[in-house]
Amino acid sequence: MGRHSVVPAAAGDDGRETWGKKVDFLLSVIGFAVDLANVWRFPYLCYKNGGGAFLVPYSIMLVLGGIPLFFMELCIGQFNRKGAITCWGNLVPLFKGVGYAVVLIASYVDLFYNVILAWSLRYFFSSFAYELPWTNCNNTWNTENCVEVGEKYSNYSSMLARNENVNLTVLEMNQTSPAEEYWMYNVLEIDKSNGITDLGEVKWDLALCLLAVYLICYFSLWKGIATSGKVVWFTALFPYVVLSILLVRGVTLPGALDGIQYYLYPDFTKLTKTSVWVDAATQIFFSLGPGFGVLLAFASYNKFHNNVYKDAIITSLINCGTSFVAGFVIFSVLGYMSHISGKPIDKVAQEGPGLVFVVYPQAIATMPCATLWAILFFMMLLTLGLDSSFGGSTAVITGLSDEFPIIHNNREIFIAILFTIDFLIGLICCTQGGFLVFQLLEKYVFGFSILCAVFCEAIAVSYIYGVDRLVNDINEMIGFRPGLYWKMCWKFIGPIFIGAMIIFVLIDHQRLEYKGYPFPEWCNIIGWVMALSSVSMIPGMALYQIATTPGTLYERIKITTTPAKDLVAVTSASNGVSGSDSHHTIKLTGGIPRGSTSV
Repeated sequence: MGRHSVVPAAAGDDGRETWGKKVDFLLSVIGFAVDLANVWRFPYLCYKNGGGAFLVPYSIMLVLGGIPLFFMELCIGQFNRKGAITCWGNLVPLFKGVGYAVVLIASYVDLFYNVILAWSLRYFFSSFAYELPWTNCNNTWNTENCVEVGEKYSNYSSMLARNENVNLTVLEMNQTSPAEEYWMYNVLEIDKSNGITDLGEVKWDLALCLLAVYLICYFSLWKGIATSGKVVWFTALFPYVVLSILLVRGVTLPGALDGIQYYLYPDFTKLTKTSVWVDAATQIFFSLGPGFGVLLAFASYNKFHNNVYKDAIITSLINCGTSFVAGFVIFSVLGYMSHISGKPIDKVAQEGPGLVFVVYPQAIATMPCATLWAILFFMMLLTLGLDSSFGGSTAVITGLSDEFPIIHNNREIFIAILFTIDFLIGLICCTQGGFLVFQLLEKYVFGFSILCAVFCEAIAVSYIYGVDRLVNDINEMIGFRPGLYWKMCWKFIGPIFIGAMIIFVLIDHQRLEYKGYPFPEWCNIIGWVMALSSVSMIPGMALYQIATTPGTLYERIKITTTPAKDLVAVTSASNGVSGSDSHHTIKLTGGIPRGSTSV
């Protein structure tokens, strides 16, 4: 027996676990795709890049790049029923390194992504207070620059009324809000670090929160999709409940309509800027998540004849729709913040951690029943992030366990060891200067690397495995033959889409810094080493495959670029000859009949 079975799900003899219910798979995919970026990145990009006009390039990138790549990866996973490493070893052996690359990238991402969940959990626990700790400036961690919401601009107004010479820009630079100081000086304690060369002490409150996150992940994943498929019923659906509640609350706040107008007011002149189209492509790609190995891993547990086409359309549209709705939730509150503070919305709007750990909590602190809103908001962040964390870990676990039987046979022990190592490394981000390490990891470990991996994936599928072969696989699974649109997207638009993103990432690359703190040059070097460590798996494995394959160089390349299902072992002896007496040869064929045994 070899590595590949053409239709193991139909034959029902491979013993592979399948989803208990179709909806378990859908919720897992939706939960992975709908993550923190839908809340803290898309609304800001929409506002920055022309409001409602941004939906034009966003929709175009979704139709031409996002959905085709999303659909392709789900199809590959469902047809091959293996994790990323083994799947690529079967699909195009020469590109088996793509599988190792995405597994390594997913491992890197887990290191810093779970730290975000630890911050969310820390805020969640802090929200159980009669008065939220980031409400005022009367705390031990506050500085003399702390100014409560509304106080700053009333002071400015009185000074202007007395005809005093006031430089608002200088004053604003020296003022901080209670929420910002709580984040910087209580949660992170970044002021007690002397930079990345002196990270300070481990903050044990964050360390315990990180431990709790890994324990949640462990007990959600240790039994495979039998447990994770049930957990996502809560973690995938709860955020929609909270988003609905926060949306109703947000649009009823004073100033909310102004915020929504900033969010959606179309400025079509910005569509002439290349950066707007790059932002749209980047957001679509990283939101849907093709190439991380997660979609492939989830789909590998589907039944062979599952309608993966319908799944791809539904889940990708839900993901993008969630991003759009989240914009109303965020900008209604930003409009409210602008209203009560007197600051224009362009001074309030942020993206990333600053939005969800500073701006939004600051707004919540001024609302009636602030404790309730804080608990709901940070619980939503936690559940949004957990789904994506489950996905990344599943990609790693499935990829390695399918390739190495010893891991598959000791799954629970392996996951315990994996998460223990990740936790110990993650403690670096729980130090007083750990946020700087977080910035380093976030900038380098997955952006450029995953784009390179997916570019190789698109080339391998379109030009080596072949679009026509992929179409036949899809037809065999669901009786649907993708037409010209899909073929054009897979063969031409997809590679161009990703290749252009790689070029712009390299062009726009800037040395790492944080709020005026320039990272030492060795940090950028380490960052690129981590980025290239995963990418190097692709050429490295290709050389290994060629070196270990028998035959002439031409024969080696021919064999390593031929799908495993087309490498048929032919026994020249009769059926009565024992295996030890049989003579085996390998020949290339155009395929093997449905229902044949694996090679």
